[in-house]
Amino acid sequence: MNFYSLNQKAPVVSFKDAVIKGIAPDRGLYFPEHITPLPASFFDRITELSDQEIAFNAIHQFVLADIPNEKLREILANMLDFKFPVVEIDSNVATLELFHGPTMAFKDVGARFMANCLGYFSKDENNEVTVLVATSGDTGGAVANGFLGVEGVKVVILYPRGKVSDIQERQLTTLGQNVTALSVDGTFDDCQTMVKTAFLDNDLLSKMQLTSANSINVARWLPQLFYFLFAYKQIRKKAVKEQTSPMDIVFSVPSGNFGNICAGMVAQRLGMPVKQFIAATNVNDTVPEFMKTGNYEPKSSTATISNAMDVGDPSNFIRIRHLFEDDFSELKKQLTSYSFSDEETRKALLDIYQNNTYVADPHGAVGYLGLKKYQQQHPNTYGIFLETAHPVKFLDVVEETIGTKLDIPPQIQKVMNKEKKFLTIKTYQELKSYLMDR
Repeated sequence: MNFYSLNQKAPVVSFKDAVIKGIAPDRGLYFPEHITPLPASFFDRITELSDQEIAFNAIHQFVLADIPNEKLREILANMLDFKFPVVEIDSNVATLELFHGPTMAFKDVGARFMANCLGYFSKDENNEVTVLVATSGDTGGAVANGFLGVEGVKVVILYPRGKVSDIQERQLTTLGQNVTALSVDGTFDDCQTMVKTAFLDNDLLSKMQLTSANSINVARWLPQLFYFLFAYKQIRKKAVKEQTSPMDIVFSVPSGNFGNICAGMVAQRLGMPVKQFIAATNVNDTVPEFMKTGNYEPKSSTATISNAMDVGDPSNFIRIRHLFEDDFSELKKQLTSYSFSDEETRKALLDIYQNNTYVADPHGAVGYLGLKKYQQQHPNTYGIFLETAHPVKFLDVVEETIGTKLDIPPQIQKVMNKEKKFLTIKTYQELKSYLMDR
């Protein structure tokens, strides 16, 4: 399968080239030429399949020309070595926990898949690849961990100074080896703009091979569809066990750069039954406003307690619009979007804890709010909100809000006493100078 630029002004490329390039020369995001639905039999027997088998069937069509089946199975076995449990909160509300990986965030899936792919693609190459990535929180730690020690790959992570949690910062600044962290005096959008500018800088590109590990990269974005399928498998299994007919499923996804929810929509295109997707955001409400008016107006991002969603111009929303051929009326049939304030988020954290004895993180709480608001008008649905990071990664906010101390998991304990090491930059020229001088 080939991949083409959504700006339609660049040559089509293979999956391998799309991964290595990261973004097309015309600054467009790469998109698969077609999405072929899986056979109905796959979903009929999904409860009998392992997570690795589900993932293999789901991703195979996109990578088969560049990754042999045996190698693909090896990659999936390496990256899917932790659980993705659906935990019931109420009779028709559950959460999909995506924080059981090495950095305790949903981005472990995409980062590990991409690292394995890039390691495979570069194994016989002499040229070093530099992974340049911007993070609003969890991407940095997941990418740093996923690519740590990968031969032939250097990692440079940009993050907005003072706008990620202490634990998130530790996860991307304490590893060393082939990972360098750059603290940017600005917002996530500033970081992302610098990364996109670097990919169009011919002077820079003549000196090095750059790729990105943000969800703009197809190898980071596409594998996120796996855990929507894993959740569907668990819901089907529950219905069979209880001998009930499954209710209409809706997914509420805490959304920042919109790669996660877009991947869920690809799972739907593969044939996964789902009634609706809910994009729940914090006060960075570019998409909720678009869904009201039909006018897309990006804005400067605002800092919140759900910092990984502090994005004013989400890169992946163009992929969602493309999935629906930019037909606003068709998009509204499948996507609902709401925004919530920090005050509402804190109240949700407390309500979930007091009423259900469940500790959520601020992003999961936003997803919960979106689900509950949707279910006010659609009560006969089974709603799953995504818990995208472990609550301990937002320790101060969560403990202060629910009034309870949290245990520190081993994955987090190992970075708590390490020294943070980073360089500080303000401008793109400083980033370019750093990359050119390496």
